[in-house]
Amino acid sequence: HSPTGTGKTYSVWGGPLEDWLGRRRKIPKSIQPFKVLWITPLRALANDTLETLKRPIADLGIPWTVGIRTGDTSSQEKRKQRSQLPTALITTPESLSVMLSYPEAHDLMNGLELVVMDEWHDLLGTKRGVQAELCLARLRHWFPTVRTWALSATLGNLDQAMEVPLGSHSPNGKLVSGDLQKKVEVETVLPLTVEKFPWAGHLGLQLLPDVLEKLNNARTTLVFTNTRSQTEIWFQELIKAKPEWKDLIGIHHGSIDRHVREEVEEKLRTGGFRCVVCTASLDLGVDFSPVEQVIQIGAPKGVARMLQRAGRSGHRPGATSRIVCIPAHALELVEFAAVKEAIEARTLEAREPLENPLDVLVQHIVTISAGIAFDSESLYHEVKSAYAFRNLTPLEWEWCLGFVSNGGKALKAYPQYNRVVHGKEGWKIRDESLAQLHRMSIGTITSDSSLLVRYVGGKSIGSVEESFLARVKPGQSFSFAGYNLELVRIRDLTAYVRKSAKVSGAIPQWMGGRMPLSSQLAAGVRRKFSEVNRGQFNGIEMETVRPVLEIQKTWSHIPEPDELLIEKIEMHDGGHYFIFPFAGRLVHEGLSALLAFRVSRLAPRSISTTVNDYGFGLLATSHAPVTPGQWCQLLSPENLLDDLLACLNSAELARRQFREIARIAGLIFQGFPGSNKTVKQLQASSGLIFEVFTKYDPDNLLLSQARLEVMDRQLDISRLKQSLSELAYSKIVVKEISRLTPLSFPLWASFVQAQVNSESYNERIKRMALQLEADARKEN
Repeated sequence: HSPTGTGKTYSVWGGPLEDWLGRRRKIPKSIQPFKVLWITPLRALANDTLETLKRPIADLGIPWTVGIRTGDTSSQEKRKQRSQLPTALITTPESLSVMLSYPEAHDLMNGLELVVMDEWHDLLGTKRGVQAELCLARLRHWFPTVRTWALSATLGNLDQAMEVPLGSHSPNGKLVSGDLQKKVEVETVLPLTVEKFPWAGHLGLQLLPDVLEKLNNARTTLVFTNTRSQTEIWFQELIKAKPEWKDLIGIHHGSIDRHVREEVEEKLRTGGFRCVVCTASLDLGVDFSPVEQVIQIGAPKGVARMLQRAGRSGHRPGATSRIVCIPAHALELVEFAAVKEAIEARTLEAREPLENPLDVLVQHIVTISAGIAFDSESLYHEVKSAYAFRNLTPLEWEWCLGFVSNGGKALKAYPQYNRVVHGKEGWKIRDESLAQLHRMSIGTITSDSSLLVRYVGGKSIGSVEESFLARVKPGQSFSFAGYNLELVRIRDLTAYVRKSAKVSGAIPQWMGGRMPLSSQLAAGVRRKFSEVNRGQFNGIEMETVRPVLEIQKTWSHIPEPDELLIEKIEMHDGGHYFIFPFAGRLVHEGLSALLAFRVSRLAPRSISTTVNDYGFGLLATSHAPVTPGQWCQLLSPENLLDDLLACLNSAELARRQFREIARIAGLIFQGFPGSNKTVKQLQASSGLIFEVFTKYDPDNLLLSQARLEVMDRQLDISRLKQSLSELAYSKIVVKEISRLTPLSFPLWASFVQAQVNSESYNERIKRMALQLEADARKEN
């Protein structure tokens, strides 16, 4: 564990190279066989790692070869690798799993000495990380002396993060922490007059002139945004502002076609761009030497994410990483102040590992059976050596084995679910055709529900989610990957387009773009608010936002860490309550649903909700006051699970979550390459299986997993419980306000956005903002 750009890759790679150099007199100079497996979370990172690993072996004259095996590798190269692997192979968890599904895998990998888990923080706590854990368990079963390294720059729970890749195989792992203090310079661009700076929004375009100035003063800049749609918008605005830079500005995010991304990456390496606007697709250890600075649009929502992005500049030992912060609205200045303090203190977020994701285990059992026959007891102990399944019970193992062999109680009669059979040699996949179908499905852990975007008669551009393109009619225009496009038709999961001269405001929206505020950073924000109550405005960001915070204090209240602020206001559409636990978006989604349900039990009424990272809003059309004593009851952690299940459509949420589980577990087939099923077809297939399991196999463990994942992923149930426990001991401060405050305005704006179209929304927000600005001027 060491800061970005301090040489982790070469530190680990140097070990086997030094070992070979020490023994080279005894080793023939011919090309060396397979020795090193390098696992990376991103395909783009694989290409960069390839160049990094090849450089020293060329300089030292070591007869090693380095290759890549990912979903982007050509069929010809894959066939070649099935007979001979390079000395070092760079791969992803999915591709490694596919390799282990071939009968020759053991002989092919014989000689493996070292496994490296690169950018471990990106895999830890994900199903892809669990997939990697299971693959490591298999490799250790075959080659007990193999060494394992995990590399990371941004983790808080280091001891636990070390245990996960080692599993129970090596309880005496070693934590190596770099003592190099990577210098990070954080600069926040400040609005000229914070009184006219917006109180809500996420684009940050008000500071576009400042961004242009920063770009003008640097050779190459990475401009990070938090969402793909934000990336598209900023790219268009930069081109509009600087048309002469049209060929010097690039765009990069995960939905853009691989070939287009690779072209951008290559041009970035050679210094051909003034800037590249990107998302997390360029977060991880890709080394682009020409990058002199990083710009972060909007608050990063996490300390580790901020450090990771800052490290894309000055990506070498001794160099300074520079990041320029662009607030999208006034209160983000508080977030930037908090994140600067956390970076100084090197306080990073923890990544909690997953436990017992049985859909991944079911997939892995079929993977192993596709290669060679296995013994049930032996594989059980092998699986238990993986950290995620260390508590796997014999009953759970027997259930998984029964499920892949007969489909469980509900699917016994259907041959396609009888995938693994027991014979003389042990458990083995039923036939090779099933093995081929299974290999095509292994990558579905990361599948997105999207349509391919392709020029009519030309190349593909990338992929856009179905839900967006379903609203675009043929002949209408939208912006994507830096182009203005006109939709011609949608056929066979492909959206055919042509370039358009029309400038459209329609930008694709991708799910998952709403990153919640980390608990670490949320605590930092609360501390900064607490300082304001003591008259402290430490740092230039806090001094700049001071007028806005003083408005909040004058019109309402600034809560201390042990207080819960509730703002109440009557408006034309009903009674609004704005509640501020500062617990992050996911927790607030659960809390808002819970409180809406409990408030409606006090007296029958219709309640709408909205959330952000600081709090949530409740709108009751038929308003009835809630007393301070009633708020204590409403916020009680008692009967939390029962009330959540009652107030949410938990069955529908579980059904949707089951789609992913069914896909990973191999219950639904994604389709052959080039003819994937639509989301509706997948939902129908998985929904049907969900109903069958619910009715005829209610104890199915995959159903239980779906319900648990809904609580954990969508509602962050553990953090929600913790928040309610803290709120139970908090002082409740109820303020009746006569106008919207800096804290409540963003929540009110979300209510308006849900009720009106974009044009009237912008007009109403602008009108209200002008009125609040006038009120603030009067009071000053």
